[in-house]
Formats: sequence, C-alpha cells, structure tokens
Amino acid sequence: MRNRENYMSLPFNPSLRERARELRKAGNLPEVLLWQRLHKNKFKNLDFDRQKIIGDYIVDFYCTNYNVVIEIDEISHKDGTWHDKVRGEYLKSLGLTVIHVTSYEILHQLDNIMHILENHPTFQSNHPGASRHPSKEGN
Repeated sequence: MRNRENYMSLPFNPSLRERARELRKAGNLPEVLLWQRLHKNKFKNLDFDRQKIIGDYIVDFYCTNYNVVIEIDEISHKDGTWHDKVRGEYLKSLGLTVIHVTSYEILHQLDNIMHILENHPTFQSNHPGASRHPSKEGN
C-alpha cells in the first residue's frame, strides 16, 4: 500500500507534468526492462512510480513506502557531473535514498541488479513508510 503522506509531502513542480508524461511514453529500453520488474507490486509487493516529479527534477523510479529513488545512469561515473551532485544532494535533503544503476547493468545483468536491490539495506527495514524527513541527529 502506498504511503500517501510521504507521496503528497514531496515538493512538486507542475510545469514538469507534460515532460514527465513524455518521458513515460518514450521510455528507453533499460528503463522499460527495469519497470517490468518493478511495477504492479512485482518487487517486494511495493508500489513504484515511473518518471516521478520531485521538486524541479524528474526521477526515473520512486518508491514512497521506503522513500527510495532509483536512477538509471547512462555510464558509470564515479564523480558524476555537477548537475548530478546538486540533484543527488537535493533528493537526499528530502530524506530520500538514491540508488544508481547503469543502463549497461540493466541490459546485461538485470537479474543481478534485482538481487542487489532485493538485498539493499534500504529495503530491509521492517517499517516501510517511516517519515521521509532526515533524522535531526545527523545520521
């Protein structure tokens, strides 16, 4: 079941609505392949959104129950670009966990990626849907 409180409390830029819709319709192959494994509660019986608007960004996948964003990167870049860093920091400031996978990994190692996601510490919590706000203790 969807955690509506988390979902509705995220910042939303309505001017990105049409762009998100276009991205969902277009879909690239890695995104479509991963979506087939995530949607309709196929992954751990969780509800995911595709091309979710969060603030001024559109993320590839979002799971409100665990406050997780899954992003598909075109290449593996350890340092990332300035834009990626700003985006990542913004999402983390909202209390979201951001998991990066590459297009290559999805195309060539999808079963392994699903295994990694299945065992990711974020999805091991017994209490999905806890408050999305970061801990005030600095953890």
